[in-house]
Parts: sequence; C-alpha cells; structure tokens
Amino acid sequence: QKIKALGRRVLKQRIDVTNLADINRMATEITAKFGRIDILVNNSGINKPQWAEEVTEDNWDDIIDTNLKGLFFCSQAVGRVMIRQKRGKIINISSDAGSVGLIKRAAYCASKGGVNQVTKVLAIEWAKHNINVNAIAPAFIETPFTEPMFQDPSSRQYVLDHTPLGRVGKT
Repeated sequence: QKIKALGRRVLKQRIDVTNLADINRMATEITAKFGRIDILVNNSGINKPQWAEEVTEDNWDDIIDTNLKGLFFCSQAVGRVMIRQKRGKIINISSDAGSVGLIKRAAYCASKGGVNQVTKVLAIEWAKHNINVNAIAPAFIETPFTEPMFQDPSSRQYVLDHTPLGRVGKT
C-alpha cells in the first residue's frame, strides 16, 4: 500500500526459493508486468542451531538450499533480465557469521560464507553490464526468528559479550 501511495506499481509474490521453477516464474512474471527488474534483495534465510557433531543431512541441506542455493538462483534469474537491460542492483543479506565462526552454526556459517563469495563473483562478472552486487552482513538482530535464542540467558550473554557495543540490533 505504501508503494502504491507513492504512485508506483507493485507485484507481490510468494515463492519457495529452494524451487527453481518458482524462481524462474517469479522473474518471468515480474518482467512481463513491468518490462524490467531494477532491484533484487535476497533476504531469505534460515538457521537450525546444532552442535557440529549433531548436524543432520536434512538440516544441512535445508540451510544451504535456502540461504545459498536460493540466493544464487534468484540472482541468476533476475541477473539475466538485468544483463539484457544493462543495469540493476542486487543486495544480498549475509551475516557476520559468514566471516566468523559461531558455535552451533556450522551449516549457517558455511551458507553465509558462500553468500559472501557468490556476491564477490557476481559483482566481478556482472560489473560490465552495469549491475551492482553487494552484501549486507549484520550481526545479531532481535527478531521473531532469533527470539528463542535470546530467551536463553547464556546464549544472550554470549552474544552481548561478543558484540563491541554490548547490545543487539532491533528491527
């Protein structure tokens, strides 16, 4: 509604970022409606905290498929449109966990490290098409997603002890 109030057009879609058919349909439908895609924000992400020795193949696959595979293939589908139009911006939501190790986050850290590397590769490859690709890597933010972790006093204290400002971000 806020976008429409600004006199802009909007197309709301719900897709499964682990499903390539959904991803390609999204890019096709947006291009059909608007004729172009100017900005992509890859913001899907999950985490299933487990000690490394307890990580299951299913949990590993869920995290990598959502956080890394989905991000790459959304970028690819939209990037193809941006290459044709010779411009665009892609913003990937990474995490400080892509650069530092965190306990009970082997798969999550691996996925976000992959996001950082994919971002660099796409930025290099697509710069010649005037496509700007960057990542934002926030530390811990209080959200419904992180609420269970922050309810555990030892987890909350661990985060605060390892955060220079001694507080977490808020949405």
